[in-house]
Amino acid sequence: MSDLTQVEVFWLEKRIENRIRFGRAVEDKMIDRHRRVLSFAPASIFAFVRWTSSDFGTVISRIDILRAVGPGERRSTVPYVKPGGESLLRLSGWPKVERVLQLIDAVEGLGIDPADAAPDYWHHVHNRLSVNELPRAYTKGRHQAWLHRQRFMR
Repeated sequence: MSDLTQVEVFWLEKRIENRIRFGRAVEDKMIDRHRRVLSFAPASIFAFVRWTSSDFGTVISRIDILRAVGPGERRSTVPYVKPGGESLLRLSGWPKVERVLQLIDAVEGLGIDPADAAPDYWHHVHNRLSVNELPRAYTKGRHQAWLHRQRFMR
């Protein structure tokens, strides 16, 4: 059994799109022209976006930001993610998903890889958007504080 978290990404034009928005995969296996399996090392953070439509419009629009777990760690089950992961953010509905994507873009605009951002920030975004409130912006100062905290936690 592998210690890696595996995520099946899938694309079927104008019908289904399961994709990774950010994260550092350590393996990438092509299954066929529509499916791949990306694998993430324990403790790595990634964003998984799922979108499905029918003849009548969008059926599912969801984003999960997860931390890949190691053996024996608690995990949440998420479709297409084996064995699951620690949920930092889970939102559905296009307006909320779109807002998270904008916040990811803003973190990248600071020159910070969203996979390196403080996990607490993604919890904050989840909590605020869940109740239709605006989350605070991620800043370089907040990121520096996170990096300092990580050094002391090791």
